[in-house]
Amino acid sequence: MSFSFLSASSHALVPYGWDDVWEAEFEPYAARGLMPGRVVRVDRNMCDVFTAAGTVRADTALVMPSDPLRIVCTGDWAAVDPEGSDPRFVRKLLPRRTAFVRSTSSKRSEGQVLAANLDHVVVCVSLAAELDLGRLERFLSLAWESGAQPVVALTKADLVPDTTHLLADAEAAAPGVEVVVVSAADGEGLDVLAAVLDGGSAVLLGQSGAGKSTLTNAMLGHEAQQVRATRDADGKGRHTTTTRDLLPMPGGGVLIDTPGLRGVGLWDAESGLGQVFAEIEALAGNCRFHDCSHQTEPGCAVLAALEDGTLPHRRLESYRKLLRENTWIASRTDQRLRAEMRREWKQRSAAGREMYERKRGGGGGHRHGRVY
Repeated sequence: MSFSFLSASSHALVPYGWDDVWEAEFEPYAARGLMPGRVVRVDRNMCDVFTAAGTVRADTALVMPSDPLRIVCTGDWAAVDPEGSDPRFVRKLLPRRTAFVRSTSSKRSEGQVLAANLDHVVVCVSLAAELDLGRLERFLSLAWESGAQPVVALTKADLVPDTTHLLADAEAAAPGVEVVVVSAADGEGLDVLAAVLDGGSAVLLGQSGAGKSTLTNAMLGHEAQQVRATRDADGKGRHTTTTRDLLPMPGGGVLIDTPGLRGVGLWDAESGLGQVFAEIEALAGNCRFHDCSHQTEPGCAVLAALEDGTLPHRRLESYRKLLRENTWIASRTDQRLRAEMRREWKQRSAAGREMYERKRGGGGGHRHGRVY
């Protein structure tokens, strides 16, 4: 992309992802004397913002909305008060191009943005622990949904004698995704991963002990993040990283290192699920009935693929599980969808009662049977 229209003061932001489009979007704020910058770390109601004048500390109180999806997060581009302002505030966030969002563990079922304005989402999976393909598919569903390009990094390859089968399993669970075997200890795959990320903005996500901070240090070429040894028994470690930190890479571009995630709840990830389970979605298009549930219907292409072995049972079960979860989360946050589901459940219950009565002889006297 050409940077011919960038102002002289903005060129320092280019390695952080600034371009002509951001420059154009920022013009109204530049006219007010505000400075552009990228949020590199958030700490409660304060954040660190990298600007052309260096990293500044700014208060986020003026851009703290009631919607949790619009709270300032690492990777945001912001308009901040100019030098000399005291206190210094973030005045506005530029519209996000992409965002990785998960469902929180709270009963309120809120979404949480972990990182914004990403080109790549790197899902880190340790080869030192048992490969959990279901968890990988969960991460990838959210990664696709973010709008960024997912990448899988199979870390700690130096601890595994032969990665061939593990790589094949991961690739089967990640259609259309680059899967890279890496080792921060001996440098394996680091050049490949760097070429994939190619100077853009990337976030590293995964469980605690997946080697994200170690990989970050290896990619940056210096000890930017503190790391701790993992347990030999299960490959897990303690949460060394406690904040989401945006760090510049030597050749341009940035990495966002994140704390280990015990879990990632789906959040409005229907299209992401469709990407991860593309072969099942394609099969479903060939079913006899357009509303086929892939359970017992005749002419079901999905069940046929199960029978002939072209579709593994594990893949279908993972798809069903994640689809149910995503639908449930959506129902808790969408009044209209919740009402539709309630009507559907009532219809199914009524149909079940009718079927029950028919099996008992069709009489109307037995109304106590309840179908769940």
